[in-house]
Amino acid sequence: MRRINVETITQNIKEMCIEANHFLSPDMKKVFDEAAASEESPLGRQILGQLEENLCIAGEEMIPICQDTGMAVVFIKVGQDVHLIGGSLTDAINEGVRQGYVDGYLRKSVVKDPIYRENTKDNTPAIIHYEIVEGEQVEITVAPKGFGSENMSRVFMLKPADGIEGVKDAILTAVRDAGPNACPPMVVGVGIGGTFEKCAEMAKHALTRNLEEESPVEYVRDLEKEMLETINNLGIGPGGLGGRTTALAVNIETYPTHIAGLPVGINICCHVNRHAHRVI
Repeated sequence: MRRINVETITQNIKEMCIEANHFLSPDMKKVFDEAAASEESPLGRQILGQLEENLCIAGEEMIPICQDTGMAVVFIKVGQDVHLIGGSLTDAINEGVRQGYVDGYLRKSVVKDPIYRENTKDNTPAIIHYEIVEGEQVEITVAPKGFGSENMSRVFMLKPADGIEGVKDAILTAVRDAGPNACPPMVVGVGIGGTFEKCAEMAKHALTRNLEEESPVEYVRDLEKEMLETINNLGIGPGGLGGRTTALAVNIETYPTHIAGLPVGINICCHVNRHAHRVI
């Protein structure tokens, strides 16, 4: 049994909140640079060049990539052979978010109540997804999610007869409806299967998958490539002002579902798709 003090979790999440809001992950930088080099539209190339300049300034001067530093979403996998000591894991995660946003001078965007909307002043609480796994490690992914793109996300409760063509239509509907509001070029996370809430969680988690890693499922790999090509033929383009680069990636996760349903979640993220990943 490995013992880990929750203070270690707090420190790592603090650093990850700051890291994700200032630096593009290596996989995102690679696809972004490739898109900037291949974009055919002069205006699209200009916008991508401005976005690249913004990313450089953010990293060099420690200025957030975007003024909307997001609501902190945390995926945490805890090995069942880990004994966490020193307090509550949930409190430790939220303390890490609090320190990251306060000490990192990141914008605080969370309100205590969805109707009365008093700001919590430290960007807590986080949205936390827990998973117990084998082993003696703790795996953490922090994904600050801005709401320009979050507001463009959708859940479709399709019929089984809608099949894969219905899934394609749902993805394209969400992207078309998002248009320029999701700050393209976007990354599109898709969850297929499960239940109403499971497909949405998968869509969010799909955004954090390293873009250099392919899905292990053949039809999913084919669907990702097809949807990326189709989305990039819509003409929305960088900033919604036309061009080929509407999306940088489409990441899809699947899960078993009920015989009577075909849930599909689409979680869209802006061009920075912020996330940081660590294993303790």
